Amino acid sequence: MTNADYTATLPRKRMGAAVLLSDGRGRVLLVEPTYKDYWEIPGGVVDADESPYAAAVRELEEELGLSVQPGRLLVTDWVPPRPGRTEGFMLVFDGGVLTPEHTARIRLPAEELRSWAWCTEREAGRRLSDLLARRIAAAVRARAENTTVYLENGFLVA
Repeated sequence: MTNADYTATLPRKRMGAAVLLSDGRGRVLLVEPTYKDYWEIPGGVVDADESPYAAAVRELEEELGLSVQPGRLLVTDWVPPRPGRTEGFMLVFDGGVLTPEHTARIRLPAEELRSWAWCTEREAGRRLSDLLARRIAAAVRARAENTTVYLENGFLVA
């Protein structure tokens, strides 16, 4: 068996990439999808043959109409399988602080996103799923502490 044949037999995992964006007051930018009951940070699925970083850049353009080059990786979160979803890895990159000029250029795709909002951690906790609230809180802390964290289902492991 060749190496190429062997690698085709290895497990595949779902992967997503998102970007933590903040305003000058430290609030995070959340988006409200039309197809979910909870809010998220901008991001989405990493396509086949696409790097997570490239996916994050693409998703910012598609979801917000912004050309932003994210900074370093803040969070890697392994999410276990659940009904209707396979296990996966979710990555969160640091998008930095958006200026009022950048914010004024935000344009949402109406078929995908209803709205967006700047949220404090408490406000975000009310709008996000429990898993996403844990992930975003960890990303905010990782940015503040200039570190990267590994989570499993949103809980700190290392």
